[in-house]
Amino acid sequence: MSTMKFCRECNNILYPKEDKEQKILLYACRNCDHQEPAENNCVYRNEIHHSAAERTQVLQDVAADPTLPRTKSVRCSQCGHGEAVFFQATARGEEGMTLFFVCCNPNCGHRWRD
Repeated sequence: MSTMKFCRECNNILYPKEDKEQKILLYACRNCDHQEPAENNCVYRNEIHHSAAERTQVLQDVAADPTLPRTKSVRCSQCGHGEAVFFQATARGEEGMTLFFVCCNPNCGHRWRD
């Protein structure tokens, strides 16, 4: 299971990044130039290609994605589970990035925004 990693330089969250030249997985900061190799060199490719009608499956795939950071500091409002995946994305019809959470409980998969 992935755990959140933080930048040593500016304390922001590190995100997985594939180094295609060296063929390794890195954790990189989006705020500064800091990056570090992952403990596991397995490169995970996100291959989520579902239609909007298959939203339930998309949320399950997001919750299982090992490259997305996880947190235990936010409880799911639907089932009360104490672990969630979070990511930033553009919400439909809105400008800017929004922080989304997806419950890691395989029987729930509830999604909410910060």
